[in-house]
Amino acid sequence: HPPRMTAGQIGLAINPDAPVYCAPSVGAYVGGDIVSGVLSSGMYQTDRLTLFIDVGTNGEIVLGNSDWLIACACSAGPAFEGAGVQCGMHASDGAIDEVIVDSRSFDATYRVIGEGEPKGICGSGLLSTLAEMFVTGVVDKAGRIRRDLPTRRVRTGAHGSEYVVAWGRDGRPDIVLTEVDINNLIRAKGAIYAGFSILLRSLGLDFAMVEQILIAGSFGQTINIEKAIQIGLLPDLPWDKFRYLGNTSLLGAYQTLLCHERREIANQIAAKMTYLELSADNRFMQEYISALFLPHTDLDAFPSVKALLG
Repeated sequence: HPPRMTAGQIGLAINPDAPVYCAPSVGAYVGGDIVSGVLSSGMYQTDRLTLFIDVGTNGEIVLGNSDWLIACACSAGPAFEGAGVQCGMHASDGAIDEVIVDSRSFDATYRVIGEGEPKGICGSGLLSTLAEMFVTGVVDKAGRIRRDLPTRRVRTGAHGSEYVVAWGRDGRPDIVLTEVDINNLIRAKGAIYAGFSILLRSLGLDFAMVEQILIAGSFGQTINIEKAIQIGLLPDLPWDKFRYLGNTSLLGAYQTLLCHERREIANQIAAKMTYLELSADNRFMQEYISALFLPHTDLDAFPSVKALLG
């Protein structure tokens, strides 16, 4: 619970006497942004078992309802934000944000933000590309690109095997997804899914008991639920259980800025939220290793994907 301060004390370039409020934190990696997110999402008021996820470099997850809340954070890395990926970029003009791979020719068609020439692939495009490559057989469940396919889109690049998503034009380089990129994406999705699993198992619950999943964050609102399930980022549940919320942290900050009552509710949320430290839980590494496959080592946990793969 950071103390109340003034703008002058912390160097904010506004009226130096303006009061500054910081939303309370819950643990080392679950801060005021998540408390604000829970506040603005309304999950602290519902009687439905709710899973709240803010997808980013850290995947922060909250499970609970109006009676109780438990939270954890898992280091997913920046792959889903376009960083640490050879042709990754932010979701801006020129970014490929959706890909479809033909199951017979293995050719790719894609959509570009701004409808101009592609410059790279943003997070939603990376997720879409990996899912399409998996369900069409371009990559196996371990994320290895098959080299025996009759297509010139699969080749050896500077960093090993790669798949050409978009051919370069007018001197621009080809836009590719490499096996190194795929491994980064699998590690990221594996960490988030393992976080889900540990929260539920720590309370003797399973995914079938979850009544709604709230997806927050700027990347979260662009996630294609079907593709996210196909790679094992999200649990295989009916699509109507998922809701996009956008930037819940910012909305919660607005609410606490404008209303004393909302600030008090934020304090109450933080006070009743239990923090589960995954780094101290041996089960997390076991769950994480199990999730380092597409979609998971336990394919029965993903019946829709199992049916799609035949």
